[in-house]
Amino acid sequence: MCGIVGAVAQRDVAGILLEGLRRLEYRGYDSAGMALLDAATGAIDCIKATGKVAKLEESMAARPFEGRVGIAHTRWATHGEPSERNAHPHLSSDDFALVHNGIIENYQSLRQELTAQGYVFVSETDTEAVVHLIHQACVGRGLSLLETVKQVVPRLHGAYGLCVISRREPDRIVVARSGSPLVIGVGIGENFIASDALALGQVTDRFMYLEEGDIAELTLKDVKIWNAGKRVQRDITHITSEIAEVEKGEYGHFMLKEIHEQAQVIRNSLNGRISDTHVLEEAFGVKARGIFDQVKQVQIVACGTSYHAGMITKYWLENIAKIPSQIDIASDYRYRHIIVQPGTLFVTISQSGETADTLAALRFARELGGYVGHLAICNVATSSLVRESDFCLLTNAGREIGVASTKAFTTQLCALLLLTLVLARRTGMSDETEQQYVRDLNSLSGLVTRTLLLDKQVKAVAKALMDKHHALYLGRGVQYPVAKEGALKLKEISYIHAEAYPAGELKHGPLALVDEKMPVIAVAPNDELLGKLKGNLAEVSARGGKLFVFADESAGFENDRSCKVVNLPSVPEILAPIIYTIPLQLLSYHVAIYKGTDVDHPRNLAKSVTVE
Repeated sequence: MCGIVGAVAQRDVAGILLEGLRRLEYRGYDSAGMALLDAATGAIDCIKATGKVAKLEESMAARPFEGRVGIAHTRWATHGEPSERNAHPHLSSDDFALVHNGIIENYQSLRQELTAQGYVFVSETDTEAVVHLIHQACVGRGLSLLETVKQVVPRLHGAYGLCVISRREPDRIVVARSGSPLVIGVGIGENFIASDALALGQVTDRFMYLEEGDIAELTLKDVKIWNAGKRVQRDITHITSEIAEVEKGEYGHFMLKEIHEQAQVIRNSLNGRISDTHVLEEAFGVKARGIFDQVKQVQIVACGTSYHAGMITKYWLENIAKIPSQIDIASDYRYRHIIVQPGTLFVTISQSGETADTLAALRFARELGGYVGHLAICNVATSSLVRESDFCLLTNAGREIGVASTKAFTTQLCALLLLTLVLARRTGMSDETEQQYVRDLNSLSGLVTRTLLLDKQVKAVAKALMDKHHALYLGRGVQYPVAKEGALKLKEISYIHAEAYPAGELKHGPLALVDEKMPVIAVAPNDELLGKLKGNLAEVSARGGKLFVFADESAGFENDRSCKVVNLPSVPEILAPIIYTIPLQLLSYHVAIYKGTDVDHPRNLAKSVTVE
């Protein structure tokens, strides 16, 4: 959620950096700061402020503040309270200034080592340990800034995007990326760095995206990049960042664009929050650890698509974390008699953070009292839901324009899976088990990309559904809410009446609806309930129903006159709800296209429901 901007130019960069910070305000932050190499003296001049970027701007206007090399940062607190002393940039002996996104897990041991050597810490952050470590290596060993960073980063455990400047080498910025995105803006006689290309749209349309493990040196005339000790080249991408999020590009509709963005936004949602082996729970903020230590059960409240994300989370919490949980529709939550059990965490889920019923439920819960904390899972950092909660985890889905939520839903699931794993640590999950789950999460973006390649097959299924008036969706276990989400999407944008049921409930009523005119869509991962599901689907075939099954490629389904199968890649069980959602999104989209409905703006619906 933090933002980074940096610049090396032949002109004053203070205004460029300030504008870059403004463009990153959507991420949310609690403080901001900037460090420049003073054009007259060569010294590092630093200004920080708590609150909005406007506060920083006021401080900058109060005295001379200019330079041709500088770095700037907006901070969302993970270590230490929001304050000027904890704000970035952090300095060491007025020789070095550094900004950092991410979490340094071993900062305490580094801090102890550096304190023993005489370094004085003025903040509570993990970042300050890094800038002192750079000072120690550079001054003590007589290394260049670049060589110093190359030697220091192997000692850092966790996730980071680093930018550092030095008055000893006042013509450059050195940056490093591991698990936290950085992008270089390429200018003419000037170069820039940022955590998001959006921050640099006012100065360039040419960008190099740094890859995992890259270390780069930016000067006026050049950008040099190393990875694993070798010089590498990164392609230059042309992008007009101001309009990229609000143009459909090659896609016919925003919904289709957002479906295909999911591999990238899922990567964004996980970046800086997981290492190679475990979840970095500091990503939940400074209050999180103390709250999580008290949690004995979880109360989830949400609406619509977010409610389905909560239903899936209930399965995860109970199966993985062994923590009891409840899920309520937000519009009903405050109209029943609530009994808050000791140790209950209150979790709200919302794409916009302005959903009226969810906000009202949060406010009711706060008045009711008794919860150990209130956590928001949300896509908008500046929303009411985030501001009024004790802490939050942003989904980093980017702007979602299509009314029918797609990428916001799957990134919600990523965030909620991280929540499940940090709670599971406290209920006996082994390190080995967590490492396996994190390996699975690190493979998720690639699996999403593979699943999106099924688009043509899904489109063929959609053609068979375009003239239908009703549809049944079936799933078992954690796939039941996936089926509900698929049915909701079909209803929202194609106006076909669709309902989802647990597959085992077919014979308790819905089977009466099955005939040759009723399509039945099923999701069938290769899990412990597959055999049961096959038995349920046999009941559909026996009554002349037409089956459309989205199945694991190893599940053993075959195409015949009564059954059309779309095979998905085999996926880890923990990821199946996310992966199996994607073909159902594509299905609803293509059905709506065949029917000629307004995909991005379905009738009677709004993107953010701000009334009860």
